[in-house]
Amino acid sequence: MRSEDDALWRYSLPATLLLLSPFDLLASLGMDMYLPVVPLMADVFSVDPVTIQWTLTTYLVLLGVGQLLFGPLSDRLGRRPILLGGGLSYAAASFALAAAPSSELFLAFRVLQGAGASACLVATFATLRDIYAGREESREVYGLLGSMLAMVPAAGPLLGAAVDHWLGWRAIFTCLGVAMALAVIMAWRFWPETRRRQASAISASALLLPLRRVHFWRYTLGYSAAMGSFFVFFSTAPWLMMERLALSSLAFSLWFATVALAMMLTARVLGKLGGRYGVPRLLRTGMICLLAGGLLLALTETLIPQSLFGFITPMWLVGIGIAITVSVTPNGALCGLDHIAGTATALYFCLGGLVLGGLGTLAVTLLPAYSAWPIVAYCLTLATAVLCLSWFKVSEEER
Repeated sequence: MRSEDDALWRYSLPATLLLLSPFDLLASLGMDMYLPVVPLMADVFSVDPVTIQWTLTTYLVLLGVGQLLFGPLSDRLGRRPILLGGGLSYAAASFALAAAPSSELFLAFRVLQGAGASACLVATFATLRDIYAGREESREVYGLLGSMLAMVPAAGPLLGAAVDHWLGWRAIFTCLGVAMALAVIMAWRFWPETRRRQASAISASALLLPLRRVHFWRYTLGYSAAMGSFFVFFSTAPWLMMERLALSSLAFSLWFATVALAMMLTARVLGKLGGRYGVPRLLRTGMICLLAGGLLLALTETLIPQSLFGFITPMWLVGIGIAITVSVTPNGALCGLDHIAGTATALYFCLGGLVLGGLGTLAVTLLPAYSAWPIVAYCLTLATAVLCLSWFKVSEEER
């Protein structure tokens, strides 16, 4: 028997990914693509590295916080208008960033770009939940999407370095704007509305429902631990690798891509084998990898601080932990909340983004610059907290 959402969404799995994935990929590229030019931007705008760090933090926090608005709105108004409006905002902000004459205006346009990206994210994930909730294909969909997203940190810096070399760093944001404009045109033409009718009226208590569930906090904090580790890594890596280790922007991008490659390969393996293991077990495995990587990184930072392999090798292990974790945290956090998928998705990304953005920025600004200690501190602290939460009883639905 076909559901209402089956009738509305007529596309095959490949067509679905082709239509939905550009919005998630571009939201991620907004963070990764300009990493090779981060040290250069500090010189262009004549500001210190902390100011440039805020262009990363602001985007990431808006990516999550903005969903407190867009999540409930997507449940009330529908996924389609939120997606199209967010995509247009992202595109307009990207073109403005390409022409920004000062660091103040650049930061302001990053706020708009982050808000647009957050609207796209919540609309995309809520749509996926509308279509695939309770279906066997859900694990495969999230696995494939995770594999595609894992490619962005590998390809993004390389693409950014190439665009900077041939066209200059401002062209990076022009490319992002053009790509999002094309995605919006395709969505306007082919993306149908999937919001469930019963979600049209969301009460204030809907915001509190996920917060009362231990599993929601467990997986949301797991998301913060994983993506926060990567946030601290890409906030620290340009300065550590290009300044302390004296790598070129291309060499930095290539070595940075190896960590993303470890994430991508892990996501591919999980897409095939992940169904054999329970979601809680995979979450714990991801946290153990973060702990092991953080401890190894602390050892190499102490004994061989000038070694490139001493920095990259532990990050491969951290990357594996990140990929394992993010493959299960969306489904784990949102289980049992399908009737408020937009609102629950918003809370998931908002709280996760606040934790990883706040604690990640704190680690980067308070701990020694041009070192791996911010990554070490973040990995060990957050992974330990998630493992402590994992002792709580696991529901049958999570399994």
